[in-house]
Amino acid sequence: MFDQILKFEQALAEYTGAPYAIMTDCCTHAIEMCLRYHAVTQTAFTPFTYLSIPMTMHKLGIAYLYTEETWVGEYPFHGTNIWDSARRLERNMYRAGQMQCLSFGHNKPLHIGHGGAILLDDAQAYSTIIEQRYDGRRLSVAPWESQCTFKIGYHYRPTIEDAKIGLEKLTTINKLPEYHQYPDLRQITII
Repeated sequence: MFDQILKFEQALAEYTGAPYAIMTDCCTHAIEMCLRYHAVTQTAFTPFTYLSIPMTMHKLGIAYLYTEETWVGEYPFHGTNIWDSARRLERNMYRAGQMQCLSFGHNKPLHIGHGGAILLDDAQAYSTIIEQRYDGRRLSVAPWESQCTFKIGYHYRPTIEDAKIGLEKLTTINKLPEYHQYPDLRQITII
């Protein structure tokens, strides 16, 4: 059942040079699981990003500041090893020791329509996050109802159909990321 997802993750890891890739339902949830894994309590990042990023910080109770930086393709969450790489997808793009979160949404290098992934090289993080993605399920246990204990997890799983599309389109990527201007989120208030 999960073969297509695993095949896409392996192809994505090979394409980007990452030891591991974890497909998710969206980039924001990929970032959230990385933030949760590292128990991040504070960070700083560009204000020129998608609205879901400060919303996630509020959801998780993470204190944040905006930097003055602009970006093309990806930007870091300062004080962490986490990157929002939503607008970047290139061969051998992976940076050792980092967690780079991809988006497969509209107008992204790998346009599936939705979905995301985490590129990483930490085996422990991979093991933990892969279970979190599927509601705390260990995918080696079938049927899942026979699993008796669960770590906290989230219903952030990708679809088999999206993995299949990703596999088909991955070999057709041949352009560098384009600049995309997000609004300055310093102009909004979240209540």
